[in-house]
Amino acid sequence: MTTLTTLVTGKDTATREAAIARSIEPGISTALLLEGLPNGIDLFGSQQDDVLFIARIAPGCFCCTGNLTMVVTLNRLLRLRPARLYISIATNTHLREIEQLLSAPPYDTWLSMTNTLDVGAS
Repeated sequence: MTTLTTLVTGKDTATREAAIARSIEPGISTALLLEGLPNGIDLFGSQQDDVLFIARIAPGCFCCTGNLTMVVTLNRLLRLRPARLYISIATNTHLREIEQLLSAPPYDTWLSMTNTLDVGAS
């Protein structure tokens, strides 16, 4: 089983997270890897149950930091075997590099990438 995975980029943390919250399907095991500090509004609180897993990491280019933070957090989330995964990234500057990482071994057998969800200018 592969995890259907969507990269979400654009505008700001709140806009990206609002787009993700609208995309979550109730009852489907979903993991969120969110980059950026929360703005104090909990968009996922009413949806949190045993099928929604959230990991938040500090902002910083995944690619430029050697992907270490993203890879460690992503691996932890994938151990939960979610059906869906959303990865919110603060900037699309190195989007191609992140897509390449997630499409290469071992992720190519674990993830099924969808089109990137761009919610506005980064």
